[in-house]
Amino acid sequence: MGSPEKKYILDTVGSGVALLDYDNDGWLDIYLVNGSTDEALLGKEPAPHAALFHNNHDGTFTDVTAKAGVENDRWGFGVAVGDYDNDGWPDLYVSNFGKNRLYHNNHDGTFTDVAEKAGVTVGNWSTGVTWGDYDGDGRLDLFVAGYVHYDIRDQLDAGGKALSFCEFRGEKVMCGPRGLPGERDHLFHNNGDGTFTDVSVKAGVSDPQAFYGLGAVFIDINNDGRPDLLVANDSTPNYLYLNKGDGTFEDISYASGYALNKEGRETASMGIAVGDYRNNGLLDLYHTTFSDDYKPLYRNDGDANFTDISYEANLGEISIPFPGWGAAFFDYDNDGWKDLFVVNGHVYRGVDKTSWGTTWAQRPLLFHNLQGTKFDLVPAVEGTGLAEVMTSRGMAFGDIFNDGKIDAVINNIDSVPALMQNVAEQPTTGSSFAWSAAQKALGTPPAQPSI
Repeated sequence: MGSPEKKYILDTVGSGVALLDYDNDGWLDIYLVNGSTDEALLGKEPAPHAALFHNNHDGTFTDVTAKAGVENDRWGFGVAVGDYDNDGWPDLYVSNFGKNRLYHNNHDGTFTDVAEKAGVTVGNWSTGVTWGDYDGDGRLDLFVAGYVHYDIRDQLDAGGKALSFCEFRGEKVMCGPRGLPGERDHLFHNNGDGTFTDVSVKAGVSDPQAFYGLGAVFIDINNDGRPDLLVANDSTPNYLYLNKGDGTFEDISYASGYALNKEGRETASMGIAVGDYRNNGLLDLYHTTFSDDYKPLYRNDGDANFTDISYEANLGEISIPFPGWGAAFFDYDNDGWKDLFVVNGHVYRGVDKTSWGTTWAQRPLLFHNLQGTKFDLVPAVEGTGLAEVMTSRGMAFGDIFNDGKIDAVINNIDSVPALMQNVAEQPTTGSSFAWSAAQKALGTPPAQPSI
């Protein structure tokens, strides 16, 4: 992901990860998006590539990227899985800096990039991606969030020196996103013939203010049977678009309480976790944000109204030093209540040399749900995955080992990914993840962990 020094914002955001059963064998496989470098974009060196790992059903994986044809070979950021042509096989959409890709599943272990033909390449800098049938016609539509309108040729000033006027707490840091032009969002309607039509403006979700979108998800937030749209924006207010059922959306971001945190401030939103953590039939929302700020928990009060109760739920103060990225509600201990898992990592490479109380590499956070009342932080026991410090960005979860326990895969910037195997005795009130570096788990069979 760019230069090791992280001089520019393009170098810092990192990439996503998806779990999908691409060959329909009943086992989840892993797709890891990868970044790139300025030199690769300019054709001066070979481009890094993404990776598709086939699940061998025995705790090991095989790299099938080249065979499957999903290398991407572009500066990648987001990924979403969806069967857009209703053929029973999962397809992949990958968002990039540059043109995006739509990988159609050929049913034989290979994919074909059909983004140009489908009309969904977009261009410039795309990030969060989500599939959803917003108009109820039985076909998945596609939403693509835009981040910053960026040109690598403008990263340097006329004197050929890195930009030096951006500071954080008196230290020189990379610039952005504030002060940089934003990139607008796109909603693509599925035409049912392998092509899509950009209906962003007509549907009312084009983001004319060009906020800095990082996360996006289609979800029915008010239980009316229609998927609404959430967009997590960095350093700008979040969007909540309510589906009106006529092909358009109503922007209720501020009225719903979702645009800002409880202090009335916009946050540097990155990831969105969605889940009914109170088991009352209402979907609640958790946002990861930058360090030096708490992470909001938006309680769903019904009728698309939300209240930020992060501190009441015991999630506020503990989250302040962590720049959070991927986050998800899932029941890690199978006690019937959705817990919260968050991965973290800083964007300022020189942070370890400061006294800010935070670090470049950080540990993940697992919060145990106390029957819908509040959350307790699960201790980072030495030797478990929760004690590992990583430069995390993307995270995906699922039952990778088909043992009835939810596992997680973490995509780490400038480092190997992490495969977090859930080895808890269940049900229980506390647990741990075992951790193996992906260079071991995705190649040589790992030793069985002990907790």
